[in-house]
Amino acid sequence: MKSRQPASPLVRFFQSDAAGGVVLMAAAVAAMVVANSPLQSTYASTLQAKVLGLSVEHWVNDALMAVFFLMVGLEIKRELLIGALSSWSQRALPGFAALGGMVVPALIYVGFNWNSPDTMAGWAIPAATDIAFALGVLALLGPRVPVSLKIFLAALAILDDLGAVVIITLFYTSGLSLTMLGAALAVLAVLFVMNKMGVKHLAFYVVGGIVLWFFVYRSGVHATLAGVALAFCIPLRNPAISARKSPLVKLEHGLHPWVAFLVVPVFGFANAGVSLAGFDPQHLLDPVPLGVALGLFIGKQIGVVGMCALAIKAGIAQLPKNSNWIQLYGVALLCGIGFTMSLFIGSLAFAGSDLLIDEVKIGVLIGSILAGVTGAIVVLAGSRKT
Repeated sequence: MKSRQPASPLVRFFQSDAAGGVVLMAAAVAAMVVANSPLQSTYASTLQAKVLGLSVEHWVNDALMAVFFLMVGLEIKRELLIGALSSWSQRALPGFAALGGMVVPALIYVGFNWNSPDTMAGWAIPAATDIAFALGVLALLGPRVPVSLKIFLAALAILDDLGAVVIITLFYTSGLSLTMLGAALAVLAVLFVMNKMGVKHLAFYVVGGIVLWFFVYRSGVHATLAGVALAFCIPLRNPAISARKSPLVKLEHGLHPWVAFLVVPVFGFANAGVSLAGFDPQHLLDPVPLGVALGLFIGKQIGVVGMCALAIKAGIAQLPKNSNWIQLYGVALLCGIGFTMSLFIGSLAFAGSDLLIDEVKIGVLIGSILAGVTGAIVVLAGSRKT
């Protein structure tokens, strides 16, 4: 009997938890390099090229990101029903942390932009955490980080994503078409009935999801939210099958490599590129980049640690098993990596201004880099004390 050959280093890399974050980081760096090279004009014109009536940038941000939001929705539903968020005691600490990690960064941004009505729309930009990047950094630190801390960060980021979805729905939707919205709700109702009737074939949900996306896109509600709505219609529990073989888990596992290694990196490449030609360092002190960077780097750590301390001191929650306060503080810093969702909200908040979107990109990059580097250092320092 032949012995099983060990997986190649490349296969092992793509199977690791850190792979998605590393690929996303590479895509962001590539975007910055291209945007500041002779290829800059090609990069910009390609994003604005029309395909089937929409620009490439629109297809990435409205259609491709709907797949990302479908993945987010599947993760949220699974964790809420059978995972790390399935009971109130499990939700307590990450719930408090997510709330503080959204409110304080938003307040910091508002503080810097209080006298600038044109930029106040970006208040939610630093409220988001990039789950792929943050978990990727923890994964790179290896077994020195307790598993409970990784579960805590994943649960926090998932609740953070849920909050971001609510924010986008409530504050970044305009010009509603009641006819199209009604059609979208009708399709959603059909998908819900399919779930209740025990329909397990994913093909029916995928077709329904495409129709749902079209009507949501035409309704004025941001089209990516169709992905979340579809996710909550995918069956998870069925008496005849185990949760591991459910349509939701099958779809989640099937989507994961595509989202991690195609959807999110393509989004990062399309949205992280900002030309620094003629850039004045003094612009770093403008309200938008300063509010975004400090919201992510300072606001996240204050909000997450502060609310965790409040919940633990009140006896509502406990520190993650085998972890300490230094490690928790390091994770709070890592929550300041806001890349994907922050850039996405920035593109919605300042859709009509290339200058402000570039300032958002600069603020997100600076804040996320500071948060990622310092967070990794603090988590490692805390791990030496356990």
